[in-house]
Amino acid sequence: MRLLVISQYFWPENFRINDLVSELSARGHNLVVLSGLPNYPDGNVFPEFKRDRRPFSKFGGVEVVRVPILPRGRGSFRLFLNYVSFAISATLVGSWKLRRRRFDAIFVYEPSPITVGIPALVQRAFKKVPIAFWVLDLWPETLQALGVLRSRLLLQWVGVLVSFIYRRCDVILAQSRSFIPRISKYCRPDANIKYFPSWAEAVFAQAAMAPAPEVPVRDGSFDVMFAGNIGEAQDFPSVLAAAEILKANPKVRWLLIGDGLMAEWVAQEIRRRRLEHCILMLGRHPVERMPSFYQHADALLVSLRNDPVFALTIPGKLQSYLAAGIPVVAMLDGEGADLINRSGSGVTCKAGDPQGLAAAVVHLASLSAERRKEMARNALTVSATEFDRNRLITELEARLVTLAAASACSRVDSLSN
Repeated sequence: MRLLVISQYFWPENFRINDLVSELSARGHNLVVLSGLPNYPDGNVFPEFKRDRRPFSKFGGVEVVRVPILPRGRGSFRLFLNYVSFAISATLVGSWKLRRRRFDAIFVYEPSPITVGIPALVQRAFKKVPIAFWVLDLWPETLQALGVLRSRLLLQWVGVLVSFIYRRCDVILAQSRSFIPRISKYCRPDANIKYFPSWAEAVFAQAAMAPAPEVPVRDGSFDVMFAGNIGEAQDFPSVLAAAEILKANPKVRWLLIGDGLMAEWVAQEIRRRRLEHCILMLGRHPVERMPSFYQHADALLVSLRNDPVFALTIPGKLQSYLAAGIPVVAMLDGEGADLINRSGSGVTCKAGDPQGLAAAVVHLASLSAERRKEMARNALTVSATEFDRNRLITELEARLVTLAAASACSRVDSLSN
């Protein structure tokens, strides 16, 4: 199968699409990735890419077609320009670079923004092939929840764009079951919408690595680790409030792995609140090294803001946490919290509840080692049963092959009539 993957984000940026592309290529499919310049999450083009772009034109055996974009920078307006620049550049420059290429199907990766669908629709029209669109973020709901857009008129226009894109997709993949009713509002009545969750990257199935040397060892410490994007959606004001509640507890330590638009603010708040003794910011590291950092964690933290749209989400990091076999402490609502409670893989509190998070951490720390090991085993079990990487990618592969074959038959029939 010849597959065009369209994603605004791609390696060396750390997204699950990298793992998917690598696996589909290993299975013998011919892939080309259309993407932008790597600048996530800190908003600047990666220095190693600026020094020499050539090593980033291939990802294993996969060709990566890069188009110019305006980096994210800082602030909502700059982010808006980043989104628009990729949509325009991938449509115009991408179409030119791919003008002689033939594909059997298009796969779109959409953690945000929805505008990644615009160049996909143009390629669909040029190449006469179907689109599979993987929705990991709901628009316009997320824009409203984060306060990026407040104008009702602008939100309505974004809704029109979402509907325009969804109605022209051949299959829409929803990252959570709760997404499906929201997506269907913008689709045709006969839309093909399927539940398709994320999985843990293959690195988490490997044998245990040596603990990361970057983390200072502290005897008797109960370490709560957050790994991922430090942004608006993750509700760090509430996380820091919970840490402040527990700052006199000599046992609890918070370890933050990652970067993002709020990282600088978090660092400033740690200093202002005098939390340096109990919160360590350890920076961004490649996903391949995450298991070595997880060796230090007694619990893995996942949090989302208190908003109805985030209650519909299964945070992408949760699958990696579960596969790591470490108890989860979660400050979130909805489908993600239900999964943790149903599986017995950790403890939860309501989104936006720092007192509840502090209590959950204290409760988890007070449990016996055997009880926490039971939670860890439960995490591994639910990871294997609901988010198995091989099964999910095989399912997607079969769906894409079927979609491409049906489209090819339809084109042959139309030519013969």
